[in-house]
Amino acid sequence: MRAVTVVPLEKDSVDLTDLPEPPEADGPVLVATRAVGVCGTDLEIIEGQYGWAPPGEDRLAIGHESLGEVLEAPDGSGFAKGDRVVAIVRRPDPEPCAACAAGQWDMCRNGKYTEWGIKEHHGYARERYRITPEFLVKVDPGLGDLGVLLEPTTVVAKAWDHIERIGARAVWQPHKVLVTGAGPIGLLAALLGRQRGLEVHVLDQVTDGLKPDLVAALGATYHHGSVRDAAVDADVVIECTGVGQLVFDVMETTATDGIVCLTGVSSGGRSLPVDAGMLNREMVLGNDVVFGSVNANRRHYEAGADALAKADHDWLARLVTRKVPLSSWKDAYARQPGDVKTVLSFADA
Repeated sequence: MRAVTVVPLEKDSVDLTDLPEPPEADGPVLVATRAVGVCGTDLEIIEGQYGWAPPGEDRLAIGHESLGEVLEAPDGSGFAKGDRVVAIVRRPDPEPCAACAAGQWDMCRNGKYTEWGIKEHHGYARERYRITPEFLVKVDPGLGDLGVLLEPTTVVAKAWDHIERIGARAVWQPHKVLVTGAGPIGLLAALLGRQRGLEVHVLDQVTDGLKPDLVAALGATYHHGSVRDAAVDADVVIECTGVGQLVFDVMETTATDGIVCLTGVSSGGRSLPVDAGMLNREMVLGNDVVFGSVNANRRHYEAGADALAKADHDWLARLVTRKVPLSSWKDAYARQPGDVKTVLSFADA
């Protein structure tokens, strides 16, 4: 079967290659891939920055944002032929650690987890895969191929889950939210904020076009200036860019008892002047919290699926700015101006 694969850590080794049919050891449910979303992680793997092939193999099938259709499922699995499904990315470590044993593999303590399409297991940019039912989630059939947005939605579903758990440390009545970055993660974070009835502000560099329009369509406010111009005294900040200076800027602008969630991954290698003492003083005296969030567990996939089902499907469709057929697969991994979310389609392969 065809698959988009790389030689991990080898730049520009990406190619459309043949892989064997998925082994039955991967699980009893056979799924045909309909679409995979392309994100920065895929591009970084293609650039050779990281990635781990399955043990004993040279190449890794990439793709972790998936949408599939069940071809075969055993009785009692909870799935049937024709179900639209999304596969969970991370798997618990084999030991397992306490978090993985409790189903919280997104919080793995020892780093021995696997991630399909990233770390030690083939991903979903292949025509078929097998999987165990516990790592498969149904999506609303009314979403059609927009179900491919579930995995990025889980990232912010987890962020909001942890924000609300932290907020519950005290009497907490959040009102204002700042989201930095209007890429897919930032826009979906804003969507979930609006679904909670909060005042949402989104900050990005783009001055006009699709991103401001998408933010306005949510009933949120778009900004393209500084953090202080966007939303001072935000109760919640969800930082989605990983830009070092911006990370520190948002820490300085929260309201008392403010919560900052970092979802963007910084590239490193750049020094910034920071008044660490003043930042520490403000955080301590303001009871502020800054935390990082990555990946998601099944609870967050289910919450994300609910959020997408409730969302305006026309708005979601505007997030997908390019849908590339498998026959033109290279185009999916070449960024273009105006891209928000690019999807590689296997449906007509």
